[in-house]
Amino acid sequence: MTGDPLSDALAVSDARCAFTGGIRAGGDWAIRLRGRDRLRVYAVVKGGCLLVVEDGENLRLEQGDVAVVDGRRGVVACSGPGPEPIDDEKIELEPRTRFAQLGSGADVVAISGHIDLSRDHSELLREALPSLILVRADAAEAPALSWLVDRLMDETGAGRAGAEFVSTHLAQVLFMQVLRVCLAEAEGLPVGWLRALADERLAPALRLMHGDPSRPWQLAELARAANMSRATFALRFKEAAGVPPLTYLLNWRMRLAARELRDGNSRVSAVAQLVGYGSESAFSNAFKRAMGVSPRRYRDNLRLEEGG
Repeated sequence: MTGDPLSDALAVSDARCAFTGGIRAGGDWAIRLRGRDRLRVYAVVKGGCLLVVEDGENLRLEQGDVAVVDGRRGVVACSGPGPEPIDDEKIELEPRTRFAQLGSGADVVAISGHIDLSRDHSELLREALPSLILVRADAAEAPALSWLVDRLMDETGAGRAGAEFVSTHLAQVLFMQVLRVCLAEAEGLPVGWLRALADERLAPALRLMHGDPSRPWQLAELARAANMSRATFALRFKEAAGVPPLTYLLNWRMRLAARELRDGNSRVSAVAQLVGYGSESAFSNAFKRAMGVSPRRYRDNLRLEEGG
């Protein structure tokens, strides 16, 4: 782990943003965009459209706006109320650019992407984010997002060698910029680790825990890093993160252990040491309380699922 809590959480949740396609549209049009249980990113390159979120609000998106929507809810993008939406699965994409034509003309141009998350740690990022993130074109961070979107458009249209690789990395950086916007607007975040990270007073303690998760951190040490008394630090941390500091540390250790069991071949005893347990049995008990199964059963279940 890096000691950078945001980078660490993205690594543990295997968060990967990928460009999936775009639309050119004119006249009356509507498309139903299936979330498929993935976080979805939408960016308007030209013109404007209405974004209708299932069981949520209707948003007017204009050129330069970027939205991230929880993929548990469906979304309809349209020229306005009225047109019957076409399901995105029925839309033909131009093979080279992955763009679809809706209606007539190109008054509106928009691109979309999705964020893949690991099956077992998807809630780590989902629960830390609001169900809808909207970055307007006049936001302080918008120029960086606009530059990234423009580069994505260049890559999809030019057909150059390596375009897929470049597009994937540009999409990843775009998502990171959106997360930085969230950190700058902490009042819009739900209670969780991201909100705690957004608190400049708590961030030093979080960085210590992420930088050396195997160390037996004491509340007093973490409070000193935050320049607070133990009582004030513990209260402020729980209000932001939803759990006490040492419970957060325990949960983070279990996530690291689960990732190692999923992706690595280390023995359970080695994983136990990696996350600060001198005893394999103590680690196994803690892991089972947190994950519902023993470390060995957890790894075996994942391998059975992959093999099946």
